[in-house]
Amino acid sequence: MRPAGSGRYRLEVDPIGCDGHGLCAEVAPGLVALDDWGYPMVASGDVPAARLRTARRAAAMCPKLALALRRADRGQAGAVVGSQDGRAAS
Repeated sequence: MRPAGSGRYRLEVDPIGCDGHGLCAEVAPGLVALDDWGYPMVASGDVPAARLRTARRAAAMCPKLALALRRADRGQAGAVVGSQDGRAAS
């Protein structure tokens, strides 16, 4: 059995929901960068275990809830990591 919080996670951006505030890139540099128009581009692949707390914080701080940290090892239907309202836990 895996310990709580273990597994593979990825950051995902909802491009329709995002307004380009850029807070995610400030909170999680190296995981999120901004394109020329100020919209986030998330790093490909899994979030390193050492950066999970930062990734959770970035998702929780998104004013439009357009950034989510999802379990990568559960496929497309991966659960959002965090509280019951869909915001990631900080």
